[in-house]
Amino acid sequence: MDSIIKNIASFLILFCLVLVFKPTQAQDQQERKVIQLSGIILNADSTDAVPGVNVYVPKKGRGTSSGRFGYFSMPVLEGDSVVFSFIGLKRQVFSVPDNVADDKISLIVTMQEDEIALAEIEVMPYPSEDEFKRAILAMNYDAPMTVDTRGSLSPETLLRYAENMPASGNENFRGFQQGQIMQIQDRYGPRPFRLLDPFAWSQFIQSIKRGDLKKKD
Repeated sequence: MDSIIKNIASFLILFCLVLVFKPTQAQDQQERKVIQLSGIILNADSTDAVPGVNVYVPKKGRGTSSGRFGYFSMPVLEGDSVVFSFIGLKRQVFSVPDNVADDKISLIVTMQEDEIALAEIEVMPYPSEDEFKRAILAMNYDAPMTVDTRGSLSPETLLRYAENMPASGNENFRGFQQGQIMQIQDRYGPRPFRLLDPFAWSQFIQSIKRGDLKKKD
């Protein structure tokens, strides 16, 4: 009987604590200002946009991904920590400042490549060092490269090697994933509203000046 009374008392105390703290948390959530966070994500050299980057607030259930041209936009709250992550790139975190004067924040995010250093592996296909030396001395090797007077490779040779060098596994994976993302966005993504496009209006006005819209006899 005493254990039942203790359990009921514990339940009532826990219920009262939930009623006390829940309005406080809701009030704190309402006091935090909503900010529209938008921007563009570029590679380390800032020469190319990175589509498909995950942009999200951990444990909040809010997130999005960068579009075909690296653009993203999502609502956040003051004090949120926004995470930018992509396979093969270093993870970045942006903290939304408190007491923002405007309700919009624009960013330019540059993502660095995440290089993983593997342990050194020594490969020895020959059973002994003597056999390795004999194999090296028996090789008939004519170097196809040209060397300039300073002892380095000539620019022509380096260019020829760069054209024939295959892409790495990371580059192949990123190219395949970007192609899939662009295909999905082209098929299911929103279509642009050309009525508000200033470039489209400029082309339309130029076509009127050229007389493209006149009926031809």
